[in-house]
Amino acid sequence: MKWNRFVISIGLLMQAVVAIAQDSTDVVNQESATFRHYVEWRQRQWASLIPNQFVVQNAGNMGVLSAGIGWGYGHRHWETYLLWGYIPTHQSARGKLTMTLKENYIPWNLPITGPHEAGANILKRGWTLSPLTASVYLNTVYGHEFWRSQPSRYPDKYYEFMSTKFRLNVALGQRITWNIPRNRRKYAKSIALFYEVSSCDLYIRTKFQESSMPLKDILGLSIGVKLQTL
Repeated sequence: MKWNRFVISIGLLMQAVVAIAQDSTDVVNQESATFRHYVEWRQRQWASLIPNQFVVQNAGNMGVLSAGIGWGYGHRHWETYLLWGYIPTHQSARGKLTMTLKENYIPWNLPITGPHEAGANILKRGWTLSPLTASVYLNTVYGHEFWRSQPSRYPDKYYEFMSTKFRLNVALGQRITWNIPRNRRKYAKSIALFYEVSSCDLYIRTKFQESSMPLKDILGLSIGVKLQTL
C-alpha cells in the first residue's frame, strides 16, 4: 500500500513538472514571437528611409541642373524629393548651389500597354501615363547675397513676407513611365520622363501687382528623368 502511494505521488509530481515546463515554454515562445514582431517592425521602419528614386531635372527655379534622391509611397501617389542644383555664372561673379525639398502628388497612373506573357511569367512591361502631377516645393540658394529678412536699404515692408533666401514654388505637369520587364531589370524597376510648368511666390506676387505682365513671364518649363530603383 505504501509502495503504491509512493508510485502515485511520483507520477503526480512528474505530471506537475511537465505542466510547469510546458507553461514556461509557451511563455518563452510568446515572448519570442512578440520580440520578433517588434524587430520586424523596426526593420520596416528603417527600410522605409532608404531612397527608392533618383531624379535629374532641368530648370524649375532650382538651377540649370538639379539632381537628388526621392521616396515614393502611398500606392505610388505621393513622392518626396531632396535635390541639389547649380546656377552657373550669369550677371554674377560666381556660380551658386541650391537645395530643394519637393513634394509630388500623382492622382492617376494609367496603363498605356497591358501585361504580356513571356513563358510562364506575366511581365509588367510597356508604358504608363500620369496625365497630371501636382508639386509644391521649397528651395534655397546658398550665398551671402541672399537674405531671409528685408535689409534696411529697402523701404519699410517693401518685401514684406518675402525673402531672396527661400522660394516657394508650385508646378503642374505630366509624365510617362516605362516599366522594365522583370527579366531585364538590373538596377532599376522603371524609368520616367516628365515635364512641369512652374512658378514661384515672387513671380505670382508680381503678377498680381502688375496685371499687364504676360503670363509667360511668370511661368517656367522644366523637364526631368526619374529612375525607380526599389
